[in-house]
Amino acid sequence: MPISYEIDRERSLIRTRCIGVTTLDEIVDHFGELRSQPNMPEGLDVLLDLTEMSNAPERDQLRTVAGEVKDLTPKLRWGAIAIVAPTDLLFGMSRMFGIFSEGHFANTGVFRTIAEAERWLDMERRTRPPR
Repeated sequence: MPISYEIDRERSLIRTRCIGVTTLDEIVDHFGELRSQPNMPEGLDVLLDLTEMSNAPERDQLRTVAGEVKDLTPKLRWGAIAIVAPTDLLFGMSRMFGIFSEGHFANTGVFRTIAEAERWLDMERRTRPPR
């Protein structure tokens, strides 16, 4: 399965992993799954792990994904998103996604390692006003 996720309701965090070749259709299906989830937490931070992703999205695909994020906004409030992108290409594309999705997430960070991303999310959680 190219996309897997788990929701940590206690931390209001969704951990999403993209593995291998991940297509736009699979990403759109992932958002469809999230839409159909009952009892979603009121707000979610996101840890998006691209360390095992073997392809990179194109610019227009990133715009489509940003649209999916926006479409889910009525169902939940997005917190911060930390994207783990180990390659230069994925790092740059992740920063571009941050621009396209500006206003949908409380804050966006792009990191090389999961440990850096988790530290940043913890800091975001501690410094954010209560939801």
